[in-house]
Amino acid sequence: MACNSLANIVRDCLNNIGGFNRILINDMDNLGTVTINSTTNVVTSFGTLTEEFVEIELLRNTSSYVEDVAVDFTNGSTVATATITLMIHRRSALSSKNIALLFEGQRDLAVVGKDGNDKYWYFKNARVSAVGEGSGTAKTDGSKYSVTLVADIDTLAPEVDSAIIEALLTPIS
Repeated sequence: MACNSLANIVRDCLNNIGGFNRILINDMDNLGTVTINSTTNVVTSFGTLTEEFVEIELLRNTSSYVEDVAVDFTNGSTVATATITLMIHRRSALSSKNIALLFEGQRDLAVVGKDGNDKYWYFKNARVSAVGEGSGTAKTDGSKYSVTLVADIDTLAPEVDSAIIEALLTPIS
């Protein structure tokens, strides 16, 4: 028995650009009830926030995400794993401190990323799984951090209504 009716996937003729160019992060505990429109699969609200999201500034062509879906027919389980890779340029004491806060206590993070098509995507319960990089050999290599976050979720990441983004960054009074 099928759970939902199948739907068409229509190819459009718009340009298709990859990569992340903006990342917003918060603790899952700071979110209210996340509302996702069941018809459009778009997040319309993160509820009443107790803390605003913070932004990680990215250079273009440096950061990305991949979603892989694993299906176990024997157990009847399906898990989508999102792997988000962020490249943060120019190492500093403050950046090191702030990156360490991301993985402190293996906290569950809410991640909202803006892709090259100007669409925002929501990844719940993400955790930092690795931090790496350093300084390159040549002067043009620069110094940087590579931060990898992994979110195991029950479906592919939903889109976020762009109209609610700036409110996520508004300081909570």
